[in-house]
Amino acid sequence: MLVSADNKAYDLAKKTYIVLGNFDGIHLGHRKLIDKACALADENDALSMVYTFKDHPLKLIDMINSPQLLMDNERRIQVFESLGVDAVKFQDFDEIIMKMDPEDFIKKLVQQYKPKGIVVGFNFRFGYKNSGDVNLIKKLERKYNYKLYVINAVKIGNTIVSSSLIRGFIKDGNLQSANIFLGSVFSIYGKVIHGKEIGRKLDFPTANLDYSDYIIPGSGVYYTNVLYKSALYKGITNIGYNPTISAGNPIRIETHILDFNKDVYDDYIRIFFVKKTRGEIKFDSLDGLKNQLKSDKEAARKEDFINL
Repeated sequence: MLVSADNKAYDLAKKTYIVLGNFDGIHLGHRKLIDKACALADENDALSMVYTFKDHPLKLIDMINSPQLLMDNERRIQVFESLGVDAVKFQDFDEIIMKMDPEDFIKKLVQQYKPKGIVVGFNFRFGYKNSGDVNLIKKLERKYNYKLYVINAVKIGNTIVSSSLIRGFIKDGNLQSANIFLGSVFSIYGKVIHGKEIGRKLDFPTANLDYSDYIIPGSGVYYTNVLYKSALYKGITNIGYNPTISAGNPIRIETHILDFNKDVYDDYIRIFFVKKTRGEIKFDSLDGLKNQLKSDKEAARKEDFINL
């Protein structure tokens, strides 16, 4: 799969079917768009291409209301490739793009990537102040010689799949629903940093994750899988404030990795959140905490690994 993360255009040998969107999380709705583009490309000797932004546009337009993202770009690349996408363009969302007239945006796509078709969701908007929509892309079909494909909302039951809904599930700790709507297991990627090393004193060492502006699940204990240097391990991840140890701590992401004794400080790991197993508890004593951690560990051993 070709990946471009700069502002230069690809020099592609074939015409394309381009999917447009933010693709935060690459949930089931996004996957339907991608499946359509891939199928069309296969049928018509063309390349499937995702055109998206490196960062969410609201980071530039309205930083305060910019959403916490569901998926980092490294993971997005992995998922795009697993879905059979031929090329991905991560465009910088800068002032030039932000102020671009909607028709000029389509004209630029046509000049650079020669699309046979453009695939969008039913509610797709683009261009300066979101003034472009599906109707405009349809209107420009003949002028720029492509065909538009509009994909309707994807529903589970009567509920429309959306990134905002999935964020709500994650914040509530409802990872099982979040993962169903995503179509994959939610993960966080980050560097392992030094903590207070209290877990080691409890014979329960943990890897403390340095997290950024990506969304994190609500407080509690989760059964997780941890990816480290291509190997997958079972884990128990606590998100919270360590109420038994001391009050007033900043929120932490701490993971005990089962059957693991490597020094991973300053290395990067990816934590896949499978399900919440319990809430965060303040115990009356360290012995009570130790007994609970032992129980958590026994329960984690009985769980299955995820499929990557």
